[in-house]
Amino acid sequence: MNGIIEVPATWPVPIPLREIFPWAAFAGVLALLLIYFLGAEQGATALISGHYVHEFVHDGRHLLAFPCH
Repeated sequence: MNGIIEVPATWPVPIPLREIFPWAAFAGVLALLLIYFLGAEQGATALISGHYVHEFVHDGRHLLAFPCH
């Protein structure tokens, strides 16, 4: 018995752009929403009245260097 096992080489299968694009667009929209709520909500362009969103993301605003007061 030789003891050597031959394993065929495997190559990664490329993912077509048409399969990546919907997920990239979804991630981009989520990122834009996150940036909006962290950076602009409770300002002149507020969509939600009150200070609930501002207080919820307050520490994140400071962490990302958005001025809030």
